[in-house]
Amino acid sequence: MIKNMKWLLLVSLTFMACNNDDSNDTPAEVPVVPGSAVFTKYIALGDSFAAGYSDGALFAKGQSNSYANILSQQFAAAGGGAFTTPLMLDNTGGFSSGGVQVAKFPTRLIFNPATSAPVNIPGVSGTAITAHLTGTFSNMGIPGAKSFHLIAPGYGNLAGVFATPATANPYFARFSSSPTTSVLADAVAQAPTFFSLFIGGNDVLGYATNGGVPTSQDPVLGDDITPTATFNFAYNTLVTTLTANGAKGVVANLPYITTLPHFTTVPYNPLTAKSIGKDNETVGLATIKLLNAQLYGPLKQALTAFGAGDRINLLSETSTSPVLIKDETLPNLSAQLAAAFTPTLGAQTAAFYGAIFGQARQAKATDLLLLTTRAAIGTAPTALDSGVGIAPPYPLNAFGVSFPLQDKHVLIPSEIAEIKVATDAYNVIIAAAAEAKGLAFVDTRSVLTQLSSGGIRFGNFTMTSSYAVGGAFSLDGIHPSPRGYGLIANIFIDAINAKYGSTLRYVDLALYPIQYGATIK
Repeated sequence: MIKNMKWLLLVSLTFMACNNDDSNDTPAEVPVVPGSAVFTKYIALGDSFAAGYSDGALFAKGQSNSYANILSQQFAAAGGGAFTTPLMLDNTGGFSSGGVQVAKFPTRLIFNPATSAPVNIPGVSGTAITAHLTGTFSNMGIPGAKSFHLIAPGYGNLAGVFATPATANPYFARFSSSPTTSVLADAVAQAPTFFSLFIGGNDVLGYATNGGVPTSQDPVLGDDITPTATFNFAYNTLVTTLTANGAKGVVANLPYITTLPHFTTVPYNPLTAKSIGKDNETVGLATIKLLNAQLYGPLKQALTAFGAGDRINLLSETSTSPVLIKDETLPNLSAQLAAAFTPTLGAQTAAFYGAIFGQARQAKATDLLLLTTRAAIGTAPTALDSGVGIAPPYPLNAFGVSFPLQDKHVLIPSEIAEIKVATDAYNVIIAAAAEAKGLAFVDTRSVLTQLSSGGIRFGNFTMTSSYAVGGAFSLDGIHPSPRGYGLIANIFIDAINAKYGSTLRYVDLALYPIQYGATIK
């Protein structure tokens, strides 16, 4: 099996390098045949990746460029039948209600060159959150779905979408056959002859994008890591049920979050005189001198006395400095700091400083700042997000600079390790299920790792995981770009051809853009 994995990856990467070769020595194309696979009725199950989610939203063009839709087009040449998708009504993205955009489901992101940052496009989605589609749909990718959601009855119940807490998913509620059905039940009812299953990313992703802050395992809002036993039961239920009537299929393992630009774009040490001064280096340098004298210096001195001097160093006046973060795994030195600062600050203010900096430290290269944290650095904490119940006054009014970024802003090593352990466990389950049921297996973990460590070359292009410019990921830093979805389709095709003796053809990645523009035709 390991040799096969390496061979599949080699075939994939060899294709990428030669895809656009215009040499006249290219041999005649091999006729497209299905091999032992039957593509007559293809059903795609999964989450936002299967759905074609991109740039922080689901919209019609993104759906048409999903890897599942691309696969269906390649299957057509090998006997594949019609492939239907529950299309959103436009390319605005998200949902509306009563003519107003639903805040939880905003419009898609576009790149703003003036700020070098993404912004939501203006407008209101024409897709009402209460609308329901009739008929059956081949693409059953459900944004936000975890493994166990695909087998959960009622996950498409519109009433559950508006319950508190929510018990259903609005994307599935749009096209579920009944309020009590499950994604799996609606898939099996269509008697698929071939299926793709790419699920499990959300089983760790919610925890990761929430900065490792645990919430709950409720069907929609829960952000905890799915227990391995729960994933094992759900995944094997899916595979066993889908193959019960002889259907063949392809399954994919899961990448590490450290290959996604959402977790790798913002450096741990972004602070400079220019950034602290909000583009005014003179102001920034003066601020650094003041902070070192009135905050960092006294903190460093006190922490050193308690054997924790390595938590804080002075801000650099000439190069980059790390942001301040809260690390809940550190011994809490609040009481000690309060006692040390009481003679100079008074008991009440000293206790406040102790509460803020008792578990504070400067970030290290082993920490991961979320993409969304970039916008928070330097902003003033509020009573709701400060962690101390009030909006802290000057000089403690700048996240990451004079006030620690909170747990939700950063993944610390212990949280990263939790996510990796869970991902590894899920991948063992996925590989074992593929082996037991004789399914094609896609090693997306290896391919996405290569994207983040040098890139993948095809023709005159190189795709990497670099944010906005690498070509593989959309502006949310998690979901693929159009070209990224084309890459996923091609590595699925590699696995299908190898397993079933098919001769499906790759898609030309150069035909897919790396980002969507403000206007989509």
